[in-house]
Amino acid sequence: MKTTVTGPFAPGIPQRSTAALVTLFLCPGLLIYTVFMVWPVAQAAMFSFFDWNGFGWPTDFTGFRNFVSVLNDPLFWKAFGNNLYLIVFMMATVVPVALGLSVVIARRIPFAITFRLIFFLPYVLADLTAGLIWRYLLDGDYGMLSEISLFGLDEAYVLANPQLALTAVAVVMVWKSFGFHLILFVAGLQQIDHSLYEAAEIDGAGPFQKLTRITIPLLAPTIALSGFFVVISSIQAFDMIMAMTTGGPSRSTSTMVHYLYADGIASMRIGFGSAIGVVIFFITLAFSATYRKLSGRYA
Repeated sequence: MKTTVTGPFAPGIPQRSTAALVTLFLCPGLLIYTVFMVWPVAQAAMFSFFDWNGFGWPTDFTGFRNFVSVLNDPLFWKAFGNNLYLIVFMMATVVPVALGLSVVIARRIPFAITFRLIFFLPYVLADLTAGLIWRYLLDGDYGMLSEISLFGLDEAYVLANPQLALTAVAVVMVWKSFGFHLILFVAGLQQIDHSLYEAAEIDGAGPFQKLTRITIPLLAPTIALSGFFVVISSIQAFDMIMAMTTGGPSRSTSTMVHYLYADGIASMRIGFGSAIGVVIFFITLAFSATYRKLSGRYA
């Protein structure tokens, strides 16, 4: 006896019933997304056109003045440059090192699972917790650097040095997120058919040829995804900054989100802060669209 499938999910269910069922399950999720995501974004966009301190309802309409103030503020562009530095630094360290180490760990070597766990443990920590730990480790009075020098430099107060503080934060961010990208690459490697490597060995291919001709091309979507996560996390960097340096010294570690907090929310300039949030939103959107276009055939 043949069963006629009239709906995409289960046999025997009419198409109208299926549509009603889908709508029923989608409504709660759409409602939550609208209340906690779409509505706050729409409110921020509206408040950005007002000079408002957060009390009462905004009435002092200023047009695009807040946006002009943001784009003309040197502190904003300094924060933007710091975000770019974090993106480049993490792209140059996290992605290639995690890829190389994943190739080693993915093999059947002793204690491979233990190594994965060790590298993944920092990712489990909250950014704020990890930042506080490293803030004390890098303290020049009683931290790790009070006894040793950093890379041969006679500089114990790393986080108090405007030339070194941002790099120190970037290194900690690499340490914190490295395990996630490592596991991501290990999962990608496990999806590659091992027979391809066996065929390459029969043809006389060495480790370098197998890496460049098989591993990297087949891992291209995973590499693109890893890079995308790096870009987004670098743009949204805030918790680590607040825990380690609070944006100092002299705003040398301030990022765009920290700039929003310090010059908008903490200063009770909610309208100005909303304008900063809108600018960050479009910058993030532009970065995401550009990166997706550059890696479009892999993403």
